[in-house]
Amino acid sequence: MNYYIGLSMAASSGMDSGVAVLDEDNNLILVDKLYTMNDVMFFFDNYPSLKYSKICASLVWDRTMLNGKWRILGKPYQQVATNKLIPNRDGWTHRYSTRGCEYFKSLTEKGIEINRFELYLTRQSLHLDSCYKERSPADCKFLQQTLRLEWDLDLPTNMMPMAQLEAIIGAILAKENTKHPENIKVISSFKDMNVIDVVKNPKTLDRLAV
Repeated sequence: MNYYIGLSMAASSGMDSGVAVLDEDNNLILVDKLYTMNDVMFFFDNYPSLKYSKICASLVWDRTMLNGKWRILGKPYQQVATNKLIPNRDGWTHRYSTRGCEYFKSLTEKGIEINRFELYLTRQSLHLDSCYKERSPADCKFLQQTLRLEWDLDLPTNMMPMAQLEAIIGAILAKENTKHPENIKVISSFKDMNVIDVVKNPKTLDRLAV
């Protein structure tokens, strides 16, 4: 039996990361919160079914504090390496952090399948995005209810941490990548790992209409 692991990586140890494990029958085996990279490494190093698992880890947003108001305002809009007059000191134009990349690379060298995903793009592709403020209590409740009612996941009625819900999205994507690779596209590459997304929301495909 294969297991599908979703990992929602936070920008630093001060924010909680989430991990979720789904089995072949869409049962949620485990959800948990992790903080430091040591926590992440300890989880995977001690997970007994790692060689039977497919992993999908989110890209980590680079939330480095910038010195200079123009850098802070320009980061979301400045295209990387396009203006030679604006040197990229301290990586201020980098949108994604390399947190965890070396460890993930070591897992792939052991034969473990790992893909990355852009959380917010995948939420849109799976129709899991809401009209509420990102990661607000209303957004969290919307995501939990949608996963429970439309994706038939056995989730509690009380509110779960957002990091765990985001990790479930990664587990769903990992399962879709294994079961229906024709519905998966590679949208980019980050540190020699594919960043994947669904071509079409599986809930709208004919195979789920019966």
